[in-house]
Amino acid sequence: MNIDHYLKIAEELNIKLKQVTDTVGLLDEGATVPFISRYRKEVTGSLDEVQVAAIRDRSLQLRELDKRREAILKSIKDQGKLDKSLEEKIIAAETMSVLEDLYLPYKPKRRTKATIAKEKGLEPLASLLFEQKSIDLDSEAAKYISNEKEVANVEEALQGARDIIAEWINENVELRKKMRDLFVEEGVFVSKVIPGKEEEAIKYKDYFDWTEPIKSAPSHRVLAMRRGEKELFLMLDSCPEELVAVSLIDNVILEKESNSAVDQVKLAIRDCYKRLLKPSMETEVRLLTKRKADEDAIKVFAENLRQLLLAAPLGEKSVLAIDPGFRTGCKTVCLGQQGQLLSYEAIYPNEPQKRIHEAGNTIKNMVEKFKVEAIAIGNGTASRETESFIKSLGLPKHVIITMVNESGASIYSASDVAREEFPDLDLTIRGAVSIGRRLMDPLAELVKIDAKSIGVGQYQHDVDQSALKNSLDDTVMSCVNGVGVEINTASKQLLTYVSGLGPVLAQNIVSYRTENGPFKTRAEIKKVPRLGDKAYEQAAGFLRIRNAKHPLDSSAVHPERYDLVEKMAKDLGAKVVDLMSSEELRSKIILKNYVSETVGLPTLHDIMEELSKPGRDPRETFEVFSFQDGVNEMSDLKIGMKLPGIVTNITKFGAFVDIGVHQDGLVHLSHMADKFINDPNEVVAVNQKVEVTVMEVDIPRKRIGLSMKSDPFAERGKIKQKDRKEETKVAEGDLAAKLAMLKGKFR
Repeated sequence: MNIDHYLKIAEELNIKLKQVTDTVGLLDEGATVPFISRYRKEVTGSLDEVQVAAIRDRSLQLRELDKRREAILKSIKDQGKLDKSLEEKIIAAETMSVLEDLYLPYKPKRRTKATIAKEKGLEPLASLLFEQKSIDLDSEAAKYISNEKEVANVEEALQGARDIIAEWINENVELRKKMRDLFVEEGVFVSKVIPGKEEEAIKYKDYFDWTEPIKSAPSHRVLAMRRGEKELFLMLDSCPEELVAVSLIDNVILEKESNSAVDQVKLAIRDCYKRLLKPSMETEVRLLTKRKADEDAIKVFAENLRQLLLAAPLGEKSVLAIDPGFRTGCKTVCLGQQGQLLSYEAIYPNEPQKRIHEAGNTIKNMVEKFKVEAIAIGNGTASRETESFIKSLGLPKHVIITMVNESGASIYSASDVAREEFPDLDLTIRGAVSIGRRLMDPLAELVKIDAKSIGVGQYQHDVDQSALKNSLDDTVMSCVNGVGVEINTASKQLLTYVSGLGPVLAQNIVSYRTENGPFKTRAEIKKVPRLGDKAYEQAAGFLRIRNAKHPLDSSAVHPERYDLVEKMAKDLGAKVVDLMSSEELRSKIILKNYVSETVGLPTLHDIMEELSKPGRDPRETFEVFSFQDGVNEMSDLKIGMKLPGIVTNITKFGAFVDIGVHQDGLVHLSHMADKFINDPNEVVAVNQKVEVTVMEVDIPRKRIGLSMKSDPFAERGKIKQKDRKEETKVAEGDLAAKLAMLKGKFR
């Protein structure tokens, strides 16, 4: 990558050139984003994960640009058409669109109207017309009439010349740039329902007759309109006013006021716009807006996923988990403190069987036998009925009863991972196990499921799937490494996301652990087949070994810094374990005494922070949550009700909240706070407990409107009062206009 690219990245990210070059160097050596941001702060100047990932992604884009540039230069050179001026322009091009514009005249084409006209020998006539000088049009065109070239008359000759001119105009680099800017700045999305599909397309009712500037259209509306178009419910146009676009071309191309040649060029301009430029620009702008909408949607999905993965874990407790149901019963499992399956049963406390007494005895026996400390109930079908049943049993007060979001549990239960874990169990039993483990450790369980199936995204099936996967993989890796992984209990799936490992080494670790017993030291990890020095360097700091021989093996201190910590302890006449337990001892350490060429204050501060809380889980403490008793269905809702809820999904336009009625309600952005906010993430996070007020209930459309404002209905009165004032102003304005018209008429 050349120096200009490094400078460009530094400027875009507002960081120093050295930070970019050194970070790219680490990435090229195979270092991961979590490792670089955590353990190479001196090299990068303390760049965080977001900045390191941005450098990685932008450098890849610029390398792709260079790759395309080389291919274009070679293609034009092979054609014998590469002069110095064109080469300089291609080398100077900073975007893919500019590169492609420069290449367009030289790009191998299918047989076009222009190429056919050129084959008929009409290019000289096109050149003559394009000069826009005053000529005898008919006599000049008549020179090209030829039976051999299949030009029957003057009009055919002129038409062929116009086809050639239209292609020249379409390939004008300056014009294409201006037209592209026009489409972005002045373009408008126009969405209309396809006649006759009004009922079938009811979910797209908002877009039956919708107009919106392209540059300000939010991602969720762009994706919604495109989906409606793809499903053949909507017609979608995305262009500026045609007169404005054609006028722009006139200003660039036309050199004279009017003559017969200019008139021919004008015809070519209008043909070029409709047949070539408009479709090309519309495609580009739609790709551009789609890419931007994808980026926004993927960002929302990734942030939601992060919050979900980092949800507070219950921890190592014995759990009874229930996958609730009606006709098929409730699949019930008991899990040990490490998540191992101890027992499973099916109970039928709900309709139609209502074997309440039998189900109650089963639950009480399981709670007593397995010393159950918490009960996890999936939040799907029959969840509230099952919750009411469990709460009616009079179980010991220390037993926690809580609902768990089961989104994606069915995906897990039918997956290869679940079949490998529980080959002899029914899918529903596997689902119940997943629900229980999610309560114990959401991160460890959710990594087993394809992130797209977890249900916290916005139009996740409509966005670029490769970009989505890369972003979600980054997010999962960031969360896994941020929390740290206990190597002796972690699943293969969890280990896969540890920096430097991947699926093969993760499987090798599990196999080694099975054959040789638990790892006793981090150094022992090097004995795992195919796990070399580089992988060990990348992974070791994120792997934990509880009760290890070396006290730092349970912390986030990297093994490469053990000697440094041991020197700190020795200088104080103490042991490492003493530093980890004594704040007084740590306060005596003078950090500047340990600065070296490879270790600076950022790393030393990280070490001190880790010594003060070695291996502590950074996630929040678990809190029990319960829905409002007696509110189980949408029909139970009343306008003005205040209810507890839990945030399940966040979008650009608001947040969805589960209030326990089997249908999430929407808190629109305008109702998320008493003050104005731009982004829902300013006030809520996925899994956050909130109190909401019911504003609207639409049972046929399964829509619930909620508010988080302290007095949501007060605003309605203000709006009505404001509307009345506006109506008065409009009426007064209309009256003034009419009076002015009458005065003019009778003056």
